Amino acid sequence: MKQDIEIAREATLKPISVIAATMGINQDLIEPYGKFIAKVPGKLIDEERVEKSNLILVTAITPTKAGIGKTTVSVGLSLGLARIGKRAVLALREPSLGPCFGQKGGAAGGGYAQVLPMDRINLHFTGDFHAITTANNMIAALLDNYIYQHQTEGFGMKQILWRRVMDVNDRSLRHIVTGLGPHVNGCPQESGFDITPASEIMAILCLASDLEDLERRINHILLGYTLEDKPFYVSDLGVGSAIAVLLKDALNPNLVQTTENTPAFIHGGPFANIAHGCNSIIATKMAMTYGDYVVTEAGFGADLGAEKFLDIKCRKAHIQPKLTVLVATLRGLKMHGGVEERAIRLPHTEGVCRGLRNLDKHIHNLQKFGQTVLVCFNQYADDDAQEIEMVRRHCKEQDVPFALNNAFAQGGAGAEDLARLVVETIEQKPSKPLQLMYADESHISAKIEAVARRIYGASHVTFSADAQRKMERAEQLGCRTFPVCIAKTQYSFSQDPKAYGVTDGFDFEIRDIVINSGAEMIVAIAGNMIRMPGLPKSPQALHIRLVDGEIDGLS
Repeated sequence: MKQDIEIAREATLKPISVIAATMGINQDLIEPYGKFIAKVPGKLIDEERVEKSNLILVTAITPTKAGIGKTTVSVGLSLGLARIGKRAVLALREPSLGPCFGQKGGAAGGGYAQVLPMDRINLHFTGDFHAITTANNMIAALLDNYIYQHQTEGFGMKQILWRRVMDVNDRSLRHIVTGLGPHVNGCPQESGFDITPASEIMAILCLASDLEDLERRINHILLGYTLEDKPFYVSDLGVGSAIAVLLKDALNPNLVQTTENTPAFIHGGPFANIAHGCNSIIATKMAMTYGDYVVTEAGFGADLGAEKFLDIKCRKAHIQPKLTVLVATLRGLKMHGGVEERAIRLPHTEGVCRGLRNLDKHIHNLQKFGQTVLVCFNQYADDDAQEIEMVRRHCKEQDVPFALNNAFAQGGAGAEDLARLVVETIEQKPSKPLQLMYADESHISAKIEAVARRIYGASHVTFSADAQRKMERAEQLGCRTFPVCIAKTQYSFSQDPKAYGVTDGFDFEIRDIVINSGAEMIVAIAGNMIRMPGLPKSPQALHIRLVDGEIDGLS
């Protein structure tokens, strides 16, 4: 099998104006970024057409180091839908440079089911991440300057909440001190960096409905508290419009294509373990404007990405999926069944059987939202046919549709059966009206407990004294109606990354609360979860290089 980058180079791409034209978008309305990428203005969204579109959410069982292939399935399903004659559009997140050069590698699909040009998408793309990083850090610089310039007037900050960001995994920058040296260097204070996907600016970009809403949200960002213990917002700096200017172009979604020229919007990139894990509302609605069937995904397992997609994104955008596709692999099921990683390629029916508990919990969780669930089995070449049949029979016993996906090796042809079953299921048994896990008016702690108990399986939720104090402050600031975004490990239902399979009846600890008053959500940090990843011992950067002017090592 060829490497992803080789397949990507051999694919025949159409000019982006042609891709736009196939959707009914005049080339005069797009802003090309080279031959194969373009920005599409958000004003083209048509809410009536959005209502009629069939939105399909792709999520997965709890991820493992063996991988699940959720993006590959998402791309493959769009290819399969197009091959059976459906007007399909894809809507995905943008990859982050942190994982790309760190542990995971690229995030543009794989094999013959990729979004292209994959090298540009995985690297700097259209500069959206850089715009978000710059906007975030511009606010930090302007705040520091405001404190410095007004200190002789008695102004000071009791607590600064706003942190800097960068799209690089750098553990050394998690906690720092700024302003050291002569007085002209500013006021010494503690600070730190998060990774760009965790920035509130990223969340705002993904949740904003238009430029006016973007600026409104930016102005409402809570930066900290003054010496008088009063909240201090971006609006108090008077720079909301300036920050919106930095994000003006980044707000428009990016149009690209797949290996088989299916249109794809790729926009925004919050992680699901430390943020809300979904591409932008604007991009999804743009895809729904021009696609009869729209395939989108939510990050990591369904307990993280899908829950946040439904409880946060759908709540705010007033959309809902007609169907949720739950991706599973034999290797993933075996790891959740207690099989050691070195043995997951070997037959192990008992391990598969035990691992099915993880699949079942995700199915039942999604059904609590009223979702119709279809299990997509992402097949590897060395998978055992008897074990695949075990999973198929199990899904049949659960009255859950089951389909194989071979798009990695065969492109759209390997996803036609999946596509047909998706269409048939939507026509015969679409999802029920969305049932959210909590009401807007519920107390913040009650919202967190609802997700922890009903989705994760916790029996008891504890809050640190600091988290309790911040929840009370959030209520005082008028944030009670905000949805909650729980930051926790992606490798387990609990806060323990080593607790594979299914864990029930555990204690779930909320260590900290972050008030995202601009994004209009409350981020609850569970256990030891951090928002700036570190690099592994052997980062992916060791394999990325230029060979005869071509990029090698991206995957």
